[in-house]
Amino acid sequence: MPRIKAFQALRPVADLASKVASVPYDVVNREEAAELAAGNPLSFLHVVRPDIDFPPSKNPYDPDIYEKASENFKKLIDDKVLQRDSGNCVYAYRQIMNGHSQVGIVCCCHVDDYENNLILKHEKTRKSKEDDRTHHVRALNANAGPVFLTYRGVEHVNFMVADAIKADPLYDFVAADGVQHTVWRIENSQPFVEALSTVPQFYIADGHHRAASAWRAGNELRRKLPGGGTGTEECNWFLSVLFPSSQLRVLAYNRVLKETNGHTVSDLLEKLGDLGELIQTDNPVPEAPGSFCFLVDHHWWKLTIPVDSSISNDPIQSLDVAILERLVLHPIFGIEDVRTDPRIDFVGGIRGTAELERLCIAGHFAVAISMYPTTLDQLMAVSDAGEIMPPKSTWFEPKLRSGLL
Repeated sequence: MPRIKAFQALRPVADLASKVASVPYDVVNREEAAELAAGNPLSFLHVVRPDIDFPPSKNPYDPDIYEKASENFKKLIDDKVLQRDSGNCVYAYRQIMNGHSQVGIVCCCHVDDYENNLILKHEKTRKSKEDDRTHHVRALNANAGPVFLTYRGVEHVNFMVADAIKADPLYDFVAADGVQHTVWRIENSQPFVEALSTVPQFYIADGHHRAASAWRAGNELRRKLPGGGTGTEECNWFLSVLFPSSQLRVLAYNRVLKETNGHTVSDLLEKLGDLGELIQTDNPVPEAPGSFCFLVDHHWWKLTIPVDSSISNDPIQSLDVAILERLVLHPIFGIEDVRTDPRIDFVGGIRGTAELERLCIAGHFAVAISMYPTTLDQLMAVSDAGEIMPPKSTWFEPKLRSGLL
């Protein structure tokens, strides 16, 4: 069973929480991060994206970047914007977005459980991004952002959480994007630790690079301890939020293509039509698995591909993202590897199909593909099988704020 523990959080004073809390480092580019943090020196973006405090030409992986992160973090502590909690606790963290509510438990998970696959993955990580966040963890000597974990819900835990959030919260604010964030401190943490420690495995929903980096930094730090330490030191634990899978919402991760691989519009539509039923549509959002909406020449087309019974029980090959790669992206558009081919890009579902239309109308891309979302059951089936999903298979919303705990 994976282990969890309560921790003595470093957190903002109550009246500054909304100013400190920021989006995760990896959902915005440098320009977007700088715009969000403009005029707000307390924004945690100065810690998780310290490149915004340098000229745009600055290498984001320069050692100065990580020194600046540490400097900005220390200043928030020295100025008493961030203060250490008085004791070890777990925390309830609720997010409400467009009427959808999800409540997770903020705690610490063990790096050995990550290594030993008690915390299951579904994505490959990129070394450059791992290196970046490992340097960041070491520079701060802290986990600046939590790993978003999920688990098959335990009814007893749900009742405990429902009771805990009847109390007055530490923080309750609505961010600029309209998402409400509410946090409760749970001093009597042991019942939560015991109950969640009976869960057979946790699943990484979002934050594979944060988890891998916490594991790497933890291993580096404990190698410096006499005898490698006892396994209980703080460097063995990383910041996490555990959500029951029944509460989570996965959005589509859409695709855009820079060119048609030499196909004319009529040729492209003919090739798509050979794969299944292709009809012109006014609805750019697929309504069921196995359906894909293509924006071609400023018109939307819905392609429905018949179910292939030979792969219906395969946790990878039955995914829509895998079907798209196998039947469309590779044979029609000539894209061998979606991880490295510069002709394809990905657009998180939170941006909607309007963003796909904008990109194509502006001429940045030739074709857009609107996907049906991967489900939580599919994610867990892939993880249970020890497999890795194709890149950009899931997009979770709302995102966890950095800087709160």
